[in-house]
Amino acid sequence: MCTTTLPPFKVFSGTNSRYMCEEICKELGVEPGQMNIQHFADGEFEVSFEESIRGHEVFLVQSTFPNSDNLMELLLMIDAAKRASARSVIAVMPYFGWARQDRKDKPRVSIAAKLVANLLMAAGVNRVITMDLHADQIQGFFDVPVDHLYGSSVFIPYIQSLKLEDMVIATPDVGGAKRANSYAKYLNVPLVLCHKQRAKANVVANMTVIGDVKDKNVILVDDMVDTAGTITKAADLMLAEGAKSVRALASHAIMSDPATQRVNDSGLTEMIFTNSIPYTKDCSKVTVLSIAGMFADTIRRVHEYQSISSQYLIK
Repeated sequence: MCTTTLPPFKVFSGTNSRYMCEEICKELGVEPGQMNIQHFADGEFEVSFEESIRGHEVFLVQSTFPNSDNLMELLLMIDAAKRASARSVIAVMPYFGWARQDRKDKPRVSIAAKLVANLLMAAGVNRVITMDLHADQIQGFFDVPVDHLYGSSVFIPYIQSLKLEDMVIATPDVGGAKRANSYAKYLNVPLVLCHKQRAKANVVANMTVIGDVKDKNVILVDDMVDTAGTITKAADLMLAEGAKSVRALASHAIMSDPATQRVNDSGLTEMIFTNSIPYTKDCSKVTVLSIAGMFADTIRRVHEYQSISSQYLIK
């Protein structure tokens, strides 16, 4: 009888996603692959694999959060892996940067999310695993398979563990209504919307609440928090409307200054993130949930040609 075994796989990471790679590898029971990234005086850097990857399935863990060196590292890692005769190269991107630039919302602007997809494919990526894209349609920017995971797999159990009564799910802007509605339907609680108008990027002019939050425990749902202006304004508005408490959850903690100060000064009881982007600042209101187990299980299933639909608790 002829038996076959799957070719081996290895997991590597770039500089700033090393923390995530180590957690994922711990869940998988493997050692992180050895890689060297050498920096030069002029700002250039060189990527090299310090072990053979010929014939291997290679998973490259690298989020493209600021700065752009993270994206360039990933592109060089993909190129180096292809030139080292890797069987296939999979980019594991818990946070996909530039995703907010997914369309032309005014004349003479780039569609950066499409450009990043083109760059990854030009480098030679065979597959992408990511989480909570700012816009679902970004999957269509790729001509290779994209496994789009959802942070709800870790958020929902945490929300349920709080055992909150009179809970409502809310969204800080109408654009996130679909995501928030999925949480509300799964938890069988009401949905409340916020309508905001921006003066300019990252600046909210005014906001109104659509729905009843009086004497309710509110959970605000968003995909990312950048300067925290919207999320904190929504929280304070809901408290003014009579809410008992307001918590917020978001997959990606961009948290550009003065975001931490705004969260500290706001009426938020708790701000819940995943560790797709490392949050290193001091804020007693912030809770960080690990997504390493979810990504490790997905890597295992992709390698073994198994379904990953069990990861989709809600969409």
